[in-house]
Amino acid sequence: MAWNEPGGNSNNQDPWGGRKGGGRQGPPDLDEAFRKLQESLNGLFGGGKKRGDDDSGRSGGGGGFGLLFVGLGLLAVVWLYSAIYVVDEQEQAVVLRFGKYHETVGPGLNIYFPPIDRKFQENVTRERAYSKQGAMLTEDENIIEVPLTVQYRISNLQDFVLNVDQPEVSLQHATDSAVRHVVGSTEMDQVLTEGRELMASEVRERLQRFLDNYRTGITITQVNIQSAAAPREVQEAFDDVIRAREDEQREKNQAESYANGVIPEARGQAQRLLEEANGYRDEVIARAQGEADRFTKLVAEYRKAPEVTRERLYLDTMQEMMSNTSKVLVTGDKGQNNLLYLPLDKMIDSRGGSSSSSSANSSNSTTRDPAVPLSSDMSQRNLRTREGR
Repeated sequence: MAWNEPGGNSNNQDPWGGRKGGGRQGPPDLDEAFRKLQESLNGLFGGGKKRGDDDSGRSGGGGGFGLLFVGLGLLAVVWLYSAIYVVDEQEQAVVLRFGKYHETVGPGLNIYFPPIDRKFQENVTRERAYSKQGAMLTEDENIIEVPLTVQYRISNLQDFVLNVDQPEVSLQHATDSAVRHVVGSTEMDQVLTEGRELMASEVRERLQRFLDNYRTGITITQVNIQSAAAPREVQEAFDDVIRAREDEQREKNQAESYANGVIPEARGQAQRLLEEANGYRDEVIARAQGEADRFTKLVAEYRKAPEVTRERLYLDTMQEMMSNTSKVLVTGDKGQNNLLYLPLDKMIDSRGGSSSSSSANSSNSTTRDPAVPLSSDMSQRNLRTREGR
């Protein structure tokens, strides 16, 4: 049962320590609490009031000094709270004393003395990124949009804090300069296709040289150049140029393919003609050498038997000559005219023999008229008469 309910025990104390119907009603007075605290502090610092002093002497000189000491204590606590700081494992802190570099603090619990000292604390292991996109002019005077991302980290916190006022702004300006230099010395096709990796490497090297010269304390870890494109204002004209260049490249490829097919064939034909000419030359030389050897051997045989050799040469000559004609010459006795029978070529064709067999038959056998008797002696006589002529 609550203390203030009807029928409750009136002897029970209320929540403020008083009894019902007593002299104190309600919560304690705040002024009284502060007064007691001030008296206790005055007692500690020797500013207590003397006996016989009434309550009007509470605001004496001792109380003023006590408040001053309390204020100084609070300021000391606040200063100590702000002077003690913790550096994480991924961080470093640079401390300046009177505006001059004092030390670089590593991970752990540390203290510095403001306002004499100033502290700059940064994460030196975290990878930071900076993105940029802008219209640039290529070497072949084409305008393209080149988006890229630069990843970097702080490698020297002292240089990062002291050498450059705004190192990250300097990084942005240096990035813009490096990218424009590299894109301006590269053709559009390389920027749009396989040349992006090489461009990114060149931009990274040039940008790092700029930052090292500025001594910004920043290290570039990677530069990523994304897909470049033409500005939207000239996108249609840019597409037309791209299609024209693709057509040009296709025509070149077709011409090269045709040339690759025609040139080897022409070279093969030329080589074949050279081989045929060399073969013909070797054949003529070999035939001439053979004829010369034959003539030399024939001279030796002629010297041994002139009559027989002369007769044999005549017969061979007549055989070679008569084998190439379709006319047949029939000889008779002396005083008889030579007869020419036509069409004897049809007779030869009717035999069904080839030209070689026909020439052999015409040279080996003499066709004569059955009505004219011939003897072997007459044939030999006619041959000698022709030889004498």
